[in-house]
Amino acid sequence: MEKENVILVDAYDNEIGLMEKMEAHEKGALHRAFSVFIFNSKGEILLQKRSREKYHSGGLWSNTCCSHPRPGESLSEATNRRLMEEMGMQTKLFPSFSFQYRSHLDQNLIEHELDHVFIGYSNDIPEPNKDEVEGYCYMSPEVLGMGFEKHPEEYTEWLKICFKELMNYINKNTVYEKVS
Repeated sequence: MEKENVILVDAYDNEIGLMEKMEAHEKGALHRAFSVFIFNSKGEILLQKRSREKYHSGGLWSNTCCSHPRPGESLSEATNRRLMEEMGMQTKLFPSFSFQYRSHLDQNLIEHELDHVFIGYSNDIPEPNKDEVEGYCYMSPEVLGMGFEKHPEEYTEWLKICFKELMNYINKNTVYEKVS
């Protein structure tokens, strides 16, 4: 299997090099990433339960999908590619905001990402890739927030961090739109 590289960036998202993905997560090197949140017409977020076979955070609930763009791939191309690869679905995705975070994960790995968040709207039923996704559900932001308080160990670290940023963004902007 070919090793995957991530794009190393500075705090302003300027590319400064490439590094093998595992090495970047072992060293905690800042790299470009993205997170996708799909909302349905009820305002619920489509969550995925990561496959237990993932190299970290397996079996935990997370946002609709997330990953890293490949070298030479735009964020738009990467988000659409990964949404199809993980959840078997397509919808228009809107770049919404970016933020930087650093978090320690299981397997002695460190996520240090400049995360670009994309929001989409769909009532389509996902067809998840079983190698990537163990399950999925739709959950209201209110219930998800309570889940973090009651059972934080059931969710990925980045979802807990990104969710706060997402709610701040939604509270400042009109992003909900009805889908048919």
